[in-house]
Amino acid sequence: MRATDPQGSGPTVHAGWTLDGGSGVYWSHGDDSEKDAQASLGGLNGPAVALAHDQIVAAPGIPRFSWAELRDNLSSRIGTLDMAPDLGAEIGSKRWFRGLGTLVGLSAFALSFWPSFEPLEAAPAVDLNDAVRDEYRSQMIMPLALGGDSGRHMGATSLVAPLAEAPERPRIELVATLARGDGFETMLRRAGMGSSDTQSVTDMVSRAIALAEIQPGTQVDIVLGRRPSPGEPRPLEKLAFRARFDLELSVARLDEGGDLSLIKKPIRVDETPLRIRGTVGDSLYRSARAAGAPASAVQSYLKTLSQQINLDRDIRAGDTFDFIIAHRRAATGERQAGQLLYAGIDRGDKSRVQLMRWGKDGQFYEASGVGEQRGGLMAPVPGRTSSRFGMRRHPILGYTRMHSGLDYKASYGTPIVAVTDGRVLSAGRAGGCGNAVKLRHEGGIDTRYCHMSRMAVDRGQSVRRGQVIGYVGSTGLSTGAHLHYEMYRNGRAVDPASVKYVTRAQLSGAELLRFRETLSTLKKVEPGAALGDLQPTPNEVVAEEPLREIDRIETPKKLR
Repeated sequence: MRATDPQGSGPTVHAGWTLDGGSGVYWSHGDDSEKDAQASLGGLNGPAVALAHDQIVAAPGIPRFSWAELRDNLSSRIGTLDMAPDLGAEIGSKRWFRGLGTLVGLSAFALSFWPSFEPLEAAPAVDLNDAVRDEYRSQMIMPLALGGDSGRHMGATSLVAPLAEAPERPRIELVATLARGDGFETMLRRAGMGSSDTQSVTDMVSRAIALAEIQPGTQVDIVLGRRPSPGEPRPLEKLAFRARFDLELSVARLDEGGDLSLIKKPIRVDETPLRIRGTVGDSLYRSARAAGAPASAVQSYLKTLSQQINLDRDIRAGDTFDFIIAHRRAATGERQAGQLLYAGIDRGDKSRVQLMRWGKDGQFYEASGVGEQRGGLMAPVPGRTSSRFGMRRHPILGYTRMHSGLDYKASYGTPIVAVTDGRVLSAGRAGGCGNAVKLRHEGGIDTRYCHMSRMAVDRGQSVRRGQVIGYVGSTGLSTGAHLHYEMYRNGRAVDPASVKYVTRAQLSGAELLRFRETLSTLKKVEPGAALGDLQPTPNEVVAEEPLREIDRIETPKKLR
């Protein structure tokens, strides 16, 4: 250790320490050399010098062991190793073979955990006897055709004795429903009635009402009695159903064991039409539905109005809608809504729209007696035209000739509709035209529809605008499914695309007077008058009086 005078004028002092036989010796001197210091102390072999406690300097210690330092060292060494080089580069080099060795080693390590294919030890087989098998069979899930049972109780033993005769209920009450396409007699047989009772009931009911008038979905309450002997059908005790909205029929035996008798029960029905009025809000449809009108009636009302006015442009919020529908209410509480009878709308400063259904065809007429407007011709099928009216080369015959119509491109089976009202002149095979339907319209106009796959009308039948008359096909001289549509004016072929006309019916004379009288009567109906319940008549009140308890015991249970 060297020390210098801060002023730079004093001598340089050297100091240090040595070990002599394990003893620490401190020395310091102002000379420049260590030898002078040793000489002044008598040399290395000179006498020991005593040191103060604060002059003793301990020898440097050995560093302590650290796991963190060891981990860091190992990580740095492992990081420098290149054990997984890219085997696609430097093929054949030492680095590549080192990577190959890594791959082989890891693969062998993974294969060492591959399971063996030695059979696993299973539970020893159980010795099953017939009793245990029967117990299992009674509780297993298996199709009945394969011997499956349905519960433990099915596993009968020899102690179970079969009954000679199973007891039956003395009466069976059930409800049979007439399905669509089903026959009344077939429904009764399916319900369990005998052939003789079924025939008797069918004959009696058919004399009161045509069986075809019984609507699908009609429910029939049936009560069957006790069998006279085993194996024979149960006799009918009572049958009742709603044959029509205004008629209820029942078949019963007035005396025990007697013959069946038909009982007619007419039901009082009020046919006051239902009138609905209200103010148009944001939507005419939603406003009418909010007023309580059935959805089907509102749709019919909108469709009728659309023939006269534009519903999007000509109707505004604040207008008053008014329509009347046929309505029936029975004394028993049932109600039935019918077709639209009257459609009107008050648009303030604009002309009122008043339309009423009239005639057998159900067409709507204005209050003046003018029928609804039928504008233009409908397209017979949806889609574009593939060949127009005029001269062209025939695709099958191969020469140029007149193409007296329009060809519409349509897929096989597409419905074909009448372009306007008319009457069927012919419906059948027509040479190269294939299956064809020809219609006669007003104004000397005829239309023909060719190459149909099948026809939906007959000769002499009247058709309405938009009614389906057949389906697209490829009969006759045709290269594929399409519709050939022709139009004739006074027997001469014309271009169908050049004809557009409007049809309107007009009432006159006595029929016009009856129309106006009916319209005046219909408009006198008060809104909502048909919504109230019918007041019972005195006879109905007596019929609905409760029976005494003694009468309840002797009287059979009522089905309706």
